Amino acid sequence: MSISSKKASSADNQQERQDYYLGWITGFVDGEGCFSVGIFRNRILKNGWQVFPEFVVTQGEKSLFALEELQKFFGCGKIFVNRRHDNHKENVYRYCVRSINELRDVIVPFFIQNKLRTAKSKDFQNFVQALELIYKRDHLLTSGLQEIASIASKMNRKKPSAFLESSETTRQAPTRDARLEMI
Repeated sequence: MSISSKKASSADNQQERQDYYLGWITGFVDGEGCFSVGIFRNRILKNGWQVFPEFVVTQGEKSLFALEELQKFFGCGKIFVNRRHDNHKENVYRYCVRSINELRDVIVPFFIQNKLRTAKSKDFQNFVQALELIYKRDHLLTSGLQEIASIASKMNRKKPSAFLESSETTRQAPTRDARLEMI
């Protein structure tokens, strides 16, 4: 075997390892991850509601190393412990990315390029749609909140948003021009 064919073989092996690793991440998230958009009452905010997008992967304490791998790979997010006080013997850990910029610039591009293969792919598409509305600041308008809540209600457990069921949604929403004047 010549030197150039050894280099080519080494490059092929490196590419195979990279493809395997990317496949592992995608498959792991397909099975254990979640893309969600929560809308919570927050009286401190001007419109009374907070929009909370997040990407989460959850594991038991024995598999914490897998979450650390994800955090290292993506270079963002945090790992939180949910201490258990029930009959389970190990704590649950959550790798979470909540920053709009990190979600938009790191997480979304990765999963656009490395497609999810389960029903979670539809949740991801809805997540991206809601994230774009948030990034455009449409969540500052009641109509934007309604649209985001409608998208979020189609995700995961398909539970209707508290925002959609609130009497607050019937308030007069400021117009887009009025929102621009507030900025």
